[in-house]
Amino acid sequence: ALIIQSGTGRVFTQMIYVRFLDCGRGGLVRFECSNPSDFRIEANGVVYAARSLQRSTISVSPLLIKASDTVTQQQWVTQVSRLINFKQVAISKLFPSRNMDSQVKRMKRDWVIPPINVPENSRGPFPQELVRIRSDHDKNRSLRYSVTGPGADQPPTGIFIIDPISGELSVNKPLDREHISNFHLRAHAVDLNGNQVENPIDIVINVIDMNDNRPEFTNQIWNGTVPEGSKPGTFVMTVTSVDKDDPKTANGMLRYKILSQTPESPTSNMFTINNKTGGIITVAAGLDREKVPQYTLIIQATDMEGNPMYGLSNTATAVIRVTDINDNPPEFTAETFFGEVPENRVNVIVANLTVTDKDQPNTPAWNAVYKITGGDPTGRFSVPTDPITNEGLVTVVKPIDYEFSRTYVLTVEARNEATLARGIHSPRQSTATVSITVIDVNESPYFEPNPKLIKLEEGMMPESTLTTFTAQDPDRFMQQSIRYTKLSDPANWLSIDPNTGRITTIAILDRESPFVKNSLYNATFLASDSGVPPASGTGTLQIYLLDINDNAPKVFPQEAEICEKPEPNAINITALDGDLNPNAGPFAFELAHRPSDVRRNWTITRISGDYAQVSLKIGFLESGIYEIPIIITDSGNLPMSNTSYLRIKVCQCDINGDCTDQQHIMAAGLGTGAIISILLCIIILLILVLMFVVWMKRRDKERQAKQLLIDPEDDVRDNILKYDEEGGGEEDQDYDLSQLQQPDTMEPDAIKPVGIRRLDERPLHPEPQYPMRSAAPHPGDIGDFINEGLKAADNDPTAPPYDSLLVFDYEGSGSTAGSLSSLNSSSSGGDQDYDYLNDWGPRFRKLADMYGGSDD
Repeated sequence: ALIIQSGTGRVFTQMIYVRFLDCGRGGLVRFECSNPSDFRIEANGVVYAARSLQRSTISVSPLLIKASDTVTQQQWVTQVSRLINFKQVAISKLFPSRNMDSQVKRMKRDWVIPPINVPENSRGPFPQELVRIRSDHDKNRSLRYSVTGPGADQPPTGIFIIDPISGELSVNKPLDREHISNFHLRAHAVDLNGNQVENPIDIVINVIDMNDNRPEFTNQIWNGTVPEGSKPGTFVMTVTSVDKDDPKTANGMLRYKILSQTPESPTSNMFTINNKTGGIITVAAGLDREKVPQYTLIIQATDMEGNPMYGLSNTATAVIRVTDINDNPPEFTAETFFGEVPENRVNVIVANLTVTDKDQPNTPAWNAVYKITGGDPTGRFSVPTDPITNEGLVTVVKPIDYEFSRTYVLTVEARNEATLARGIHSPRQSTATVSITVIDVNESPYFEPNPKLIKLEEGMMPESTLTTFTAQDPDRFMQQSIRYTKLSDPANWLSIDPNTGRITTIAILDRESPFVKNSLYNATFLASDSGVPPASGTGTLQIYLLDINDNAPKVFPQEAEICEKPEPNAINITALDGDLNPNAGPFAFELAHRPSDVRRNWTITRISGDYAQVSLKIGFLESGIYEIPIIITDSGNLPMSNTSYLRIKVCQCDINGDCTDQQHIMAAGLGTGAIISILLCIIILLILVLMFVVWMKRRDKERQAKQLLIDPEDDVRDNILKYDEEGGGEEDQDYDLSQLQQPDTMEPDAIKPVGIRRLDERPLHPEPQYPMRSAAPHPGDIGDFINEGLKAADNDPTAPPYDSLLVFDYEGSGSTAGSLSSLNSSSSGGDQDYDYLNDWGPRFRKLADMYGGSDD
């Protein structure tokens, strides 16, 4: 058996801990005390004094503790013997009750030491005895006692000490439950030889809590919110505090209450607090942010379950802010607002509408939204909100016409962005009237319609009236006149009457003009009124020109290449006509009748309405450049025809039909310098030949009987004429050379066939006319010489193509003499031998015939 002696003489509220060995049963044990008036036992086996005990009032009968297994209903009973002087408490082993199962065997005796409870903050004296430990083996031999564990031989050391001989366990200093709430020590009993005589036993020392700590709020100031107009019972916030004392005892059980409320409006008890949880709720109606925006509560927390006499307390502040709801509609500061605006002005602020709202500024419950509810059926005004001042800005969004309406009276309603709270209605002050006056201004005249479209045939003659293009003045209440001017007329075809707006032509209208796009010609006119300041407007006149057949077709392309032989020799051509269908294609293509060799050498075949094919008709044509006259006729009503010239280069071709002339030149390997040298040599040779011919002619003329009017030494026939001079030319001479310019017997150009000309001939196209020089009354031998040579050449059927007049240096147009087909001499020159000219080539063979042959 183990005997434990108490170390104090006072009454303990917690006396002993009864522990049962369940022997592996594992069932739930229920305890009962035989003296419930003085003692009570908890479910964990802790026995308490139920009241303040005195020695004289305690029953001397033993205290019985009964343990019952709730599952098997098996029971055990133990007896607690109490010493009258409270100095000793003996605890025996627990044995089953005799009326229970007799098969249960008695357990082996062992150390049984219940937990030891020590109050914290004890004032001593120290060391203070807690318990005395003794083994029943000390009857036969001397033993030594010791304890180990935290608080004894482990940190914190020195708190508990034991007398090794008597086994008296003492505490050496005050304990703090908030620092260490219990200690676990192990007691040892050994003999003098150090042999263990008892198994080590655990000693649990519980530090009994004392109310030595005040409650502490986790925040000294608590902030919460509650909407205004909240009903009673609305949750606001929760405040919490902590107490370091044992929360399982009254020392750590806290209770809350509200000490004060500021302000006390509308009542002093607008809020209440749950005394256990710290939750704050409303208990009265009447929260109004516009009257009381914030409440301050002083909250107190007290331990000992709120006992004001023994409990410790602390306070904190709860600040409750009343949040805004839309319980105040906006109200206008005036019933009627006034404004004015010039007509035709947009995005102009006419009037500022001011409102008041008691709700919190810059919130949806305060921000105003304006709406026009009357007086603006066409939507010419809007009322946006100024985000800073919350004013309504009456703004013109569509032009206003003074002639249509001089005043506007609008009805405007103001609301908040947030919906009004339930039960709140908009008052009459939430609607106002806006009176707006329109100011008349000078408006610009306008053309109607604009643009104006008219359709006319092209070719209309000048001074023709097209239409009247007038403008309207919107200012009906102003006496003003309008004048018209031309602003844009790209082709300068039109004029406008400044007073009436009548538009006439000053030139012929041509649809094919570059200023006409897609048959449409645009002209812009300006109308200005006489206001101060004057206003003007523009209008566009669109003239759609209808096509007439006023353009003859032309061949396209104008140049082409063809081979000398018939195959391949086809050239596809079409026609260009400035007119539109049906005044253009289909076209009719035809070769001209003159000169006659055109139809003899060429043929034209129509492929389609717009295309034809030109090809060689003969088997071979010498290389050169030929101009083919082609007559093209369009399909217009009163069709138009035109003779166009197709410039064809006849060349030698390879097997692919490509010209090879250029390739021959390249194959020769001649550089640019060599080609220039060859050309210079040819020119020098031609000059020498010309000088020789002139010298021969001069010799021939000297032998003629008829003398020239001028000195033979200065005879123009014996001089070399420089045709490339740009000076006076023949006019610087003293001779009458008019016969060279206009021989009176020359055949006119108009009846001379065009023919196919060589590249070195004079151009066939018409030349500008120059002033003609007066003809001499008696042409003289120069005219005779030219006429005789021309007649001989024209009557010679065997003359080769080289009988043409060779122009060695063309001086420009201006001569009306026409082209000379051949030259002949008035005298045979038979007294000289010109046969050597035959050796110079075919180009000089004609000279040999002229001067070396007979007169016929």
